[in-house]
Order: sequence, then C-alpha cells, then structure tokens
Amino acid sequence: MRNLKNLTMRNLIKPFSYIVFLLIAFSCNNNGNKNSAHTDEAVNNTPLGQASVVDEISDPNILQVAIGSEDHSLLVAAVQAAKIEHVLVNAGPLTVFAPVNNAFESLPEGVLDNLLKPENINDLLSILLRHSAPGTYSIQKLKNEIKKGRKLYMANGDYLDLSIQNENVYINDSKIIQSIITSNGVINVVDKVIL
Repeated sequence: MRNLKNLTMRNLIKPFSYIVFLLIAFSCNNNGNKNSAHTDEAVNNTPLGQASVVDEISDPNILQVAIGSEDHSLLVAAVQAAKIEHVLVNAGPLTVFAPVNNAFESLPEGVLDNLLKPENINDLLSILLRHSAPGTYSIQKLKNEIKKGRKLYMANGDYLDLSIQNENVYINDSKIIQSIITSNGVINVVDKVIL
C-alpha cells in the first residue's frame, strides 16, 4: 500500500499509454477469434487490415501520403517489413516523424538491410515506434511544447528532446523539415533516423 502512494501520476500514465497504443495498433491483427475458418478467410482477403481499403474520395491518411512520396520509399519499405501498415491508417490521431530516404542511406553500411530481415522485425518495430507519437504535433505545436519545456512522448515509451536551433525545430538531433497534415494526423519530415 505504501508503494502505491509513492507512485506519481506520470509513472502510471506512461506504461498505460504505451499499452493502450499497442492494443490499438495490433487490434487489427488479432487472430484469437474462435471462428478461425471465418477469421482466416478474412485475414487472407485483407492481410493489411484497414490498409487494404482503397479510398480515393477521402483525404489521404499517413500511409497514403508516405506511399505517394518518392522521398519516403525506404520508410514505406520499413513499415511494410514491420507489418504495421494498418497502424498508419487507423483513425489516430498520430504524428509520424518520417525520415527521408537520404536519412536511411546515411546509416552505417548494412544496417538498413539487416533491419529489413524478417528475423529482425522486433528491432525494426522498436525503431519505427520511436518515430511515432500519439496526438497531432505540427512544427508550430512542437514550438509551443518547447516553450513549455516539455519532451515528446513516443509510442515506444521514450521521451525525446525537442529544441529550436537557428529557427528550426529538432527532435533529438533530427531536424524537422516540414509538417504535412493528413486525415489521421501529422507527418513531420525529418532529415535523420532517430536512433
């Protein structure tokens, strides 16, 4: 009972937020249904969950914008290798810090190829979750967070530093190039992979 009194609200919110995010993120992949024949058929027909839906009328979501960007083909390949396309089409709101291809190419030789291997899916997922934050954080909103002295809570449970240098906003040491508003959140284009 004494230990419960010593817990702060922050200590309770962080793990709870992470668990809620993971439950939402992976709910589309739940194969625990007792009607397994029915479930297997649905999974085989739509293996990407909501990401399988073709919608050319609504405003594009985070995944659709990323797929349409030539500068983010390596990020899309990483998302597909981690099998989390469905997370980027959920209602959100979600902010993704999206490294450009040059950011991935500047990693030490072989790192990206190694991460894309099926046996390294957990490492890849951990890195991708570090690039995602629940909520909507455009550059302007991040500037407001910096003024309040706050760090940004990421989907992997880390808090990352925010700063302004020469009028530019940085998350850790990654410069945010621009914010793109989507139907389910924000894409912040960054110049480095956040490791």
